[in-house]
Amino acid sequence: METNQFDKTIDIDIKDEMEKSYIDYSMSVIVGRALPDVRDGLKPVHRRILFSMSEQGLTPEKPYRKSATVVGDVLGKYHPHGDSAVYEAMVKMAQKFSIRYPLVDGQGNFGSIDGDSAAAMRYTEAKMTKMAVEMLKDLDKDTVDFMPNFDERIKEPRVLPSRYPNLLVNGSNGIAVGMATSIPPHNLSEVIDAVVELIDNEDASVEDLMKHVKGPDFPTGAMIYGKTLMNQAYRTGRGKVTQRAKAEIEEMSNGKSQIIVTEIPYQVNKSKLVEKIADLVKEKRVEGITDLRDESNRKGIRIVIETKKDVNAHVLLNNLYKYSQLQQTYSIIMLAIVDGEPKVLSLDQMLRHYLDHQEEVVTRRTKFELNKALNRAHIIEGLLIAIDNIDEVIAIIRSAYEDAQERLIKRFELTEIQAQAIMDMRLRRLQGLEKEKLEEEFKVLNERITYFKGVLADRNLLLGIVKTEILEVKEKYGDARRTEILDQEDDIEDIDMIDDEEVAITLTHFGYVKRVPVDTYKSQKRGGKGIASMTTREEDFAEKMLVTSNHAKIVFLTNMGRMYRIPAYKIPQSSRTAKGTNIVNLIPIEKDEKINSIIAVKGSADNENLVMCTKNGIIKKTELALFRKSQRNGLIAITLKEDDELISARITKGDERIIVTTREGKAIAFEESQIRQTGRNTMGVKAMNISKTDNIISMEVVEEDKCLLVITENGYGKRTGIEEYKIQTRGGKGVKTYNVSSQTGQISGARLVGEEDQIMIINSDGTMIRMEVKQIPKLSRVTKGVKLMKSLDSKIVSFERIEASEELEGIEIEETQE
Repeated sequence: METNQFDKTIDIDIKDEMEKSYIDYSMSVIVGRALPDVRDGLKPVHRRILFSMSEQGLTPEKPYRKSATVVGDVLGKYHPHGDSAVYEAMVKMAQKFSIRYPLVDGQGNFGSIDGDSAAAMRYTEAKMTKMAVEMLKDLDKDTVDFMPNFDERIKEPRVLPSRYPNLLVNGSNGIAVGMATSIPPHNLSEVIDAVVELIDNEDASVEDLMKHVKGPDFPTGAMIYGKTLMNQAYRTGRGKVTQRAKAEIEEMSNGKSQIIVTEIPYQVNKSKLVEKIADLVKEKRVEGITDLRDESNRKGIRIVIETKKDVNAHVLLNNLYKYSQLQQTYSIIMLAIVDGEPKVLSLDQMLRHYLDHQEEVVTRRTKFELNKALNRAHIIEGLLIAIDNIDEVIAIIRSAYEDAQERLIKRFELTEIQAQAIMDMRLRRLQGLEKEKLEEEFKVLNERITYFKGVLADRNLLLGIVKTEILEVKEKYGDARRTEILDQEDDIEDIDMIDDEEVAITLTHFGYVKRVPVDTYKSQKRGGKGIASMTTREEDFAEKMLVTSNHAKIVFLTNMGRMYRIPAYKIPQSSRTAKGTNIVNLIPIEKDEKINSIIAVKGSADNENLVMCTKNGIIKKTELALFRKSQRNGLIAITLKEDDELISARITKGDERIIVTTREGKAIAFEESQIRQTGRNTMGVKAMNISKTDNIISMEVVEEDKCLLVITENGYGKRTGIEEYKIQTRGGKGVKTYNVSSQTGQISGARLVGEEDQIMIINSDGTMIRMEVKQIPKLSRVTKGVKLMKSLDSKIVSFERIEASEELEGIEIEETQE
């Protein structure tokens, strides 16, 4: 049986074959399709599109031509892939919102920032932009290598000369096999200045280059921040930058505000962005928006977001930044092809590779021009010999044309090239040659030859040419930065999304805490019954209240002398009648531990003290900065005896006056300087000498022109001028401040108040009343006071001062009967 010579089986290990095939495929995708070349910043498809347009003569001054013509030429000659892939690549190069400096000038529908697709290629037209011409400049002067196309019929360039650093200027995005590139666009002028810095200072560091390259410059403008990670990308090739839409807040005549968005982050679909904002409103993740309109036109983007009346537009905008694509992170991966291999590059490496490419381009162009000048000079040299011997040359040509070239070479010692140049000329023109013109041209050519040789011999001269030419590109096409760089470093924190409004924080006897806006409670006349502040369990009642703002730090001090601190906005906001959240869900207090004092701290704690007073009359002063590290787990604030507990704490400046009030109606005023400053784990000194049956119920820091408002358990109260409390020595018995009786009940609390302030009073059944201080009479120390609140069977447990502010002006005061 005869064996077929083509019937041959080769045993191959499938594992080895799969590995080899997959690596070949990977490298084909990486180098041949997905990643840009570090030299011209283009992927093969983009390079082929520009080269095809150049070959077809689609320069900026020429008419547009159908996009289908370009796509067909690219497919047929250079890029044997899908026509849609080629057209989409060309469309991206024409979209002003997709590429910082467009390389294709498109006419017709080339898509929109709303995600609309471009019209079919048979409808649109295109040609090159002036920036694209700069990419192809000197391509015909042997500046780059060419390679055979896919069927080896014609040749195409391996890389373009690229007169500017296109990889950084226009950026690039691509997903290969096992890797991806994400290079943001930059400002042309800044990048060129960095290249010039590298030419002038060969040892320039990344930091030197970053003085010029400030950060990405996106075609859609917007704002960016996060310099640490952005600079990390320039140093290591990997990092990120946060983009934020540019928005302005405008006040409207009806008291409302509107947010006007004029620039959005790069690669964000505007239409989907508006839909997302609408969804956030529907889902109630963002509240306070009454209207949302897209008023964008060909002049620019304009998204209008109207807010409800009295809504803080800045806080609302921060919420939109947090939850929508008005803010997003752009990951930077500076991956490009270097000598046929993918590499992650730092800023200086990327620009050095580009500069090396420009050196090679200018070197090869100079050699090309030199050879061209040498060849022309050689021919002119022969023509000058011919002119000097014109009669003899003509005679030789006429007598024997067939061997005239050889005879000319022998007679005048010419080269074949020179002799052929003479032979190629018509005799009439040869006779008419002007010797002076040829000698002038010969002189100019020799000067150029000398110059070209000097450039090739001197690298500094060559780099000077690169510098001059790249600065010309900057002069022609450089523009202002579009993307604003913000100084902030961190992302939006929770506090940025919370309005810094006044709030009332209440704490019940059994430890339920809540946060309610102050304007929830209406102001009432003296003697009113109040409104229910919360729904409590039968034996529970509201015990402590603090009026502050959302951005304050709330300090909780317990009867055991421990301090806990959390931001006010982290206390869950509830309705007026809700019971709130158990405090143990916010801070880890122990089973027998009870919150006995809450204060608010705003801003820096520098040069401030925390003054604490106990039930048994011990007072202590400690630098507030020592509690700066007080987090969720708490710190020891004061050391207590077994039968004592902390009852009050205040922030002081060091030169204040302190007034302490007891439950049985005594008070003492003394200078803060009498209290020695001690550390955290100390006990303190005696504030007041009190009887065994009495205890301290209040400690206040004296303010001028204020009165001491005292309210009793049975709802009686009065104001007394602070001038009636003479300064005494700390540790004394004090003076009488209230005429306590069975009718009034013991003192429930004492606070310093101003004429324009308001107060909130809470009783044991959870009822709260808000009233103006000026309704309460100002009486001497030894008086009973007047009825402030009908307490019925309940007792007054606490009251709190609300400082006079614009927000409280104009609140309607409801009339109630005594």
